[in-house]
Amino acid sequence: MAKFLFVTDLDNTLVGDDQALEKLNKKLNQHRQEYDTKIVYITGRSLTLYQQLAQEKNLLIPDALVTAVGTEIYYHIGDDPDPNWSAQMTIGWDRELVINTASHFADLTPQSDTEQRPFKVSYFLSEVVAADVLFELENLLQKRGLNVKLIYSGSKDLDIIPRRGNKGAAMQFLRQHWGIEASQTVVCGDSGNDIALFSVDRERGIIVGNALPELLRWCEINPADYRYLAKSHYAAGILEGLYYFGFFK
Repeated sequence: MAKFLFVTDLDNTLVGDDQALEKLNKKLNQHRQEYDTKIVYITGRSLTLYQQLAQEKNLLIPDALVTAVGTEIYYHIGDDPDPNWSAQMTIGWDRELVINTASHFADLTPQSDTEQRPFKVSYFLSEVVAADVLFELENLLQKRGLNVKLIYSGSKDLDIIPRRGNKGAAMQFLRQHWGIEASQTVVCGDSGNDIALFSVDRERGIIVGNALPELLRWCEINPADYRYLAKSHYAAGILEGLYYFGFFK
């Protein structure tokens, strides 16, 4: 038993089964008190929507919160995002030019104002037309000199963010900040916007049993013995994986 870094997506990964979440919370909280384990939530949600979920589900207070698909890092709610991380987001990013470029595509419907962030522009996009729109949009963004990444998940959500700003890069930034090895880091997810978490180094990965086909397909193409596909869903799947990797006894 030793200190480890626990990094998890929220919706449909940590959250989804209240009883399993309560059990996992008790184990994590105890481990944090005894071994100084670090807890990180990493979500596509904005800070506003995270706070709503945290109240609804009685989430543990994390040691760091990563919102807006990896583009903002908070250590304390109410503080500004980590300025060192925010500075990296500015490279090759022009938010107004991104919005202007996306406005040429009628199939893109802007998400709510709370989900539009300084380093994230978000739309709804139907899966029926997604392949064509994503191909054309990415080409046009590149022609305009924008160094951005398109993340499409859940067959409906499109996030445009700085290329340096994904969930995996944010996780690695925090891992190095705390001096924790990849082998003592575990990441958990369920969807396409979590792929970046599983493709950084040799962090232990837990794919919950209810994972979407987009993530399962990626795992089939990129097999690794340091990832675990749980049979159980949501927090129960995370618990299953933590026991499998030996983080819990």
